[in-house]
Amino acid sequence: MDLIKFRVTGTVQGVCFRYYTQREAQTLGIRGWCHNHPDASVEGAAAGPPDAIAKFKLFLRRGPPAAKVADLHVEETKDASPDAVAAALGDKDGFHVRKYRRP
Repeated sequence: MDLIKFRVTGTVQGVCFRYYTQREAQTLGIRGWCHNHPDASVEGAAAGPPDAIAKFKLFLRRGPPAAKVADLHVEETKDASPDAVAAALGDKDGFHVRKYRRP
């Protein structure tokens, strides 16, 4: 299972980016989460089979129709351990849209 942490910048808030991202992840069978960040980006983490993660990254680069993605930053861990996945995603199944929580 591959694990990614991502941040998408550009016109990505107010255009349903998170919900399109959730739908795409669910279609691909990917677990994870995303949220709006106060700096106007969308960030999140996702885990799944390598081919699904590759397709998911392609989606993140283009986004939904109303979005204008300026940049995608991805930190990727190939063959992530179950502990690394649990630390990044928590114990929830599926893909969730979260509210931003200050660190």
